[in-house]
Amino acid sequence: MISNLVLTIAIAALPAQVQESSGSVESRRSEVVQKGFAFLRDQGQAEDGSVSPQVGSGVTSLAVAAGLKNGLSLDDPLVSRGLSYLESKIQADGGIYASDRLRNYETCVAIMALAEANSVAGDGRYNTALKNAGRFIRGLQVGVDDGVSESDSHFGGVGYSGKERPDLSNTGFFIEALRSLDTPPDDPAILRALVFVSRCQNLDAQWNDTVFADKVKDGGFYYVIPTEAVDPSSSERYTENGGLRSYGSMTYAGFKSLVYAGLEKDDPRAKAALEWIAANYSLQENPGQGIAGLYYYFHTFGTALDASDLEVIATPEGNRNWRSDLVLHLEESQRPDGSWVNENRQWFENDANLCTAFALLSLSHAKGTGE
Repeated sequence: MISNLVLTIAIAALPAQVQESSGSVESRRSEVVQKGFAFLRDQGQAEDGSVSPQVGSGVTSLAVAAGLKNGLSLDDPLVSRGLSYLESKIQADGGIYASDRLRNYETCVAIMALAEANSVAGDGRYNTALKNAGRFIRGLQVGVDDGVSESDSHFGGVGYSGKERPDLSNTGFFIEALRSLDTPPDDPAILRALVFVSRCQNLDAQWNDTVFADKVKDGGFYYVIPTEAVDPSSSERYTENGGLRSYGSMTYAGFKSLVYAGLEKDDPRAKAALEWIAANYSLQENPGQGIAGLYYYFHTFGTALDASDLEVIATPEGNRNWRSDLVLHLEESQRPDGSWVNENRQWFENDANLCTAFALLSLSHAKGTGE
């Protein structure tokens, strides 16, 4: 498994200065986290338990999942009221969503929240809802009962509401949701999703048969597989030769998906992704996107690296303890009221509730730093 990687590009001895100073990082992480949850409770959550309901139920799910993953109890108001709100969004079709156009995304993150609540409660209170939600998202995957063959570049992917144009972000959430339901890596739905994920990587190998496979070849990942003719001058996402630029949040989303799909350490896809991660390591920006989508980037960064069990990344500038780096950066960028927000409005990251939920989720993956 990737969790046992011993790659020279990614694992090295922990620098002495980090070992000496990391004992205090966990206490600093805890303080930052508590301030973040105080903001969400006091300023982010509405009377009905929702958080930023104007954009659907997704932010509420992210906030609840972040709370539980960081050790909040089921009785904590942010959690208990948030769960009540999510229960009200359970639909007759099994999905858990407020917005029909976000059925997959909202159901996937709701599954992650309810599965965490189920684990904490230990009484199976959400078993039925989770079973139905899992069945619902499986039906949204391209290639399931709709005649799309594996040769189609969209096969195995999932979009925001389902079978429309799939993207790597939604497909990554789909895989993560299934894994939170204890779905094994060799489940047919995850294997189908891996086909799509592999086609979103800039890697000229047997798993990517798209026209983009040999144009960039840096091992990173991109968001969507275009089906229209590519005009390199029409968008910054294209390279001059008509390739698709890799960027940070998608590379970590892709790498996370490889981990959840059970790839071995010597798989070329994993090696190539880690080479990109090592070469583009940053917490100052979402590499390839500047500060656009920065807090979603922190979320994929933390989730992917925690899932892989990597502790240190060997960058060109030296070895980096990613957990400590993440904690210290988010401590520095936290606002006095306990929130985080992005000055770049893209992907709704001008919403402090969304950014704070993403930041707290990422910090849940940095627990135990220095212990």
